[in-house]
Amino acid sequence: MRITPDFFVILSVILFTIGLIGVLIRRNLIIIFMFIELMLNAVNLSFIAYSYKLGQVDGQIYVFFVMVLAAVEVAVGLGLIMLIYRNKKTLDVDDINIMKN
Repeated sequence: MRITPDFFVILSVILFTIGLIGVLIRRNLIIIFMFIELMLNAVNLSFIAYSYKLGQVDGQIYVFFVMVLAAVEVAVGLGLIMLIYRNKKTLDVDDINIMKN
């Protein structure tokens, strides 16, 4: 049996679905952050699969930009999470309400 790009697209959909369910169910900011990264990697996998299937490099260029976006997200996001933990002493999204004092 030969592995085709369609298998990678199916895997990408499965990974994205797991990430989406994790973001909706979990309450810890760090875990939610990890599931968002999983969703970004699922999108990268589908970009690469379609890039290979169509014989173009456009998908690989998009993956590069998504990886840069993910790196910036990690830098800014972890800084914000550390600041929230320092001020609120919790990472549970139900306990954190930035709008109240």
